[in-house]
Amino acid sequence: MIVLASTSPYRRVLLERLGLPFTNASPLVDESRRAGESPQALVMRLAESKARAVAGAHPRALVIGADQVAVIDDDVLGKPGGRDQAVDQLARASGRTVVFWTGLCLLNAATGQARTVCEPFQVRFRHLTPAQILGYIDREQPFNCAGSFKSEGLGIALFERLDGEDPNALVGLPLIRLVALLQAEGVDVLVGP
Repeated sequence: MIVLASTSPYRRVLLERLGLPFTNASPLVDESRRAGESPQALVMRLAESKARAVAGAHPRALVIGADQVAVIDDDVLGKPGGRDQAVDQLARASGRTVVFWTGLCLLNAATGQARTVCEPFQVRFRHLTPAQILGYIDREQPFNCAGSFKSEGLGIALFERLDGEDPNALVGLPLIRLVALLQAEGVDVLVGP
């Protein structure tokens, strides 16, 4: 049994691409950054914390936890939550490179073994005018997305270049790494359940 420790519709859609049956559960985790914690350490800690938070209710499952942050100059940008914050985030990203760090954890609830990785992805933003930023935000309303955009939608028009090993990582679930973690637990997605 596979459990996605997330209520993110974006992660759910990505995981569905692997064709494996799964359920999802909402992890109740404090997502505050600890003093001195690097973005990479933050997302790996939160990915594992989310997986462990739901593992108790699924003691024989493989539990997938994930977390993502956007970083500009060592400043972590979270989900904007509202229009003004989204405008500020995109204005700050305009003409710059933003690094997205996605933490991924596959927890074997039966053994307690957690396999945790961190996947980087760089996004080079176009120079954006205030009208472009407002037009994008009003059309897609990316208020629940780290960095204030949806790359799988109109957000792709915000970018000059994308650099990373797995484009799925930018959406929030690095499937290439997940396939390898599942394989290590004896689940071959190409053979099926």
